[in-house]
Amino acid sequence: MINIERTLYTAHTYTAGGREGHALSLDGRLDLKLSPPGAPGTGTNPEQLFAVCWSACFLGSLRHACNARKISFPDKACVDAQVDLAHGEQGFFLQVRLVVSLPDIEAETALQLIELAHQNCPYSKATRDNIDVSITLG
Repeated sequence: MINIERTLYTAHTYTAGGREGHALSLDGRLDLKLSPPGAPGTGTNPEQLFAVCWSACFLGSLRHACNARKISFPDKACVDAQVDLAHGEQGFFLQVRLVVSLPDIEAETALQLIELAHQNCPYSKATRDNIDVSITLG
C-alpha cells in the first residue's frame, strides 16, 4: 500500500444508466450525457473522457518535468490521445496511443521529458503494466 502524506483533491461524481446514461460531479462543474462509442446522437463515452483526462494529466506532468529541468514549457504543447476499446480472448480491454508535441524543444530532450512525465503522471502509473500504451513524439 502507498503511504499518503496528504490528499490533494477528491473528485466526487455520480453516474447512472451506464454507457447510455448521465454523469455529474457533485460540485456542479461536470454534467454529461453518455452514449455508447459510435452510436448516433449526442453524448460522450468513457473512452473519450479517459483520453481527455489522461492527456491533460500528462501535459501537467510534462510541465512539471520542464520546470524541474528549468526548460520553458511550450505554449503550444499538446497531446493527441487515442483510446481503443477492443475485444479479445479475455474480453474487453483498452489500449492507448499518446502522441506528444513539444514545439521548440530539441527531440532528444523532448523524449527525455516524455519519459519523465510517463514515470510521474498518475494516469500512466495507474495503467502501467495493465494496458498497452504507446507514447511517441509527434
